[in-house]
Amino acid sequence: MSYDDVEIEDMEWNDELKAFTYPCPCGDLFQITKEELKIGEEIARCPSCSLYITVIYNIEDFLGDSKKHVEPSKQQPIAVA
Repeated sequence: MSYDDVEIEDMEWNDELKAFTYPCPCGDLFQITKEELKIGEEIARCPSCSLYITVIYNIEDFLGDSKKHVEPSKQQPIAVA
């Protein structure tokens, strides 16, 4: 059973860990990466104890990162002799 349900907006981005974090009662941090969120993972685990939380988020917010609109290159036709 999950220790708590936490909104992604209540978590902090940690550049060093490259993960969203949330304080754990043991003193460490629950952690979940953007890659985990993109594949639908919703469990953030604490690396120091057995507790975990359920992260409440909209998966579409994270799928957009990998599907950024790419402009087609503006290629010019060239004459070949």
